[in-house]
Amino acid sequence: MTANRLAVFDCDGTLVDSQATICRAVSESFAECGLEAPGDPAARAIIGLSLPEAMRELHPAGDPAAHDRLALAYKGAFFRLRAAGLAQEPLYDGIVDTIEGLEARGWRLGVATGKSDRGLRLILEHHGLHPRFVTLQTADRHPSKPHPSMLMLAMAEAGATPATTAMIGDTSFDMGMAKAAGVYAIGVAWGYHPADALWAAGADVVADHPSELVALLEALP
Repeated sequence: MTANRLAVFDCDGTLVDSQATICRAVSESFAECGLEAPGDPAARAIIGLSLPEAMRELHPAGDPAAHDRLALAYKGAFFRLRAAGLAQEPLYDGIVDTIEGLEARGWRLGVATGKSDRGLRLILEHHGLHPRFVTLQTADRHPSKPHPSMLMLAMAEAGATPATTAMIGDTSFDMGMAKAAGVYAIGVAWGYHPADALWAAGADVVADHPSELVALLEALP
C-alpha cells in the first residue's frame, strides 16, 4: 500500500499570528501570581512549547507548584481575552491558498501544536479550516515539543510514513520534533524564531512566505 503524503503545520506563528494575545496572557498570568512579567521577547521565545514547559522556561526559579499556578492563570487570562473579543489570531496571508494548493495535489494535512484541543478547535473553526485537517495533535495528549509523539500519532492517523511527511513550523521546537520523528523539516521565517535558529535546529529548508510551501513540498522525493 502506498503511503499518503502528509503536511503537518504548527499553529501559532505558522498558521496564525497570535503573538499579541499570547504575550498579553503571559503578562497577566505573571501579574496574577505576583511575579514580574518576563517581557514580550521572552514570551515569544517559548511559543510552541506546552504550557508547563513554557512556564518552566519563563520562571526557572519557580517550583512545579508555581509553574502549575502560572499555567492555570495563563489559561484563565486567555479565556477572558477570547470571551471579551480581544484575542487576535489572524491567519497569515497566503495560508488559505497554500492549504487549497496542497489539497488539490493530494496532500493530507495535519496540525501539531502546543495549544489545547479546545484552543486549536476554536481557531480552526473561526477561520473555517477545521474540516481541512485529517489529524490534529495538541498538548492535551502529548509531551511538549520537541518530543516526536505528536508527529508519530499524526502519521499513524493519516496513513503516512516519515519518508512521506513534512513538518512545517516557525520554531526550533518544531524543527527538533521533525528531526526526532525522522520527517522533513520546513522552517518558516514569518513566525517567532529567527531563521538562524531554525537552521541550527535542523531545518532542511526555510520558507520566507507561505506562497513557497506548495513548491517546496512538491519537490520532496
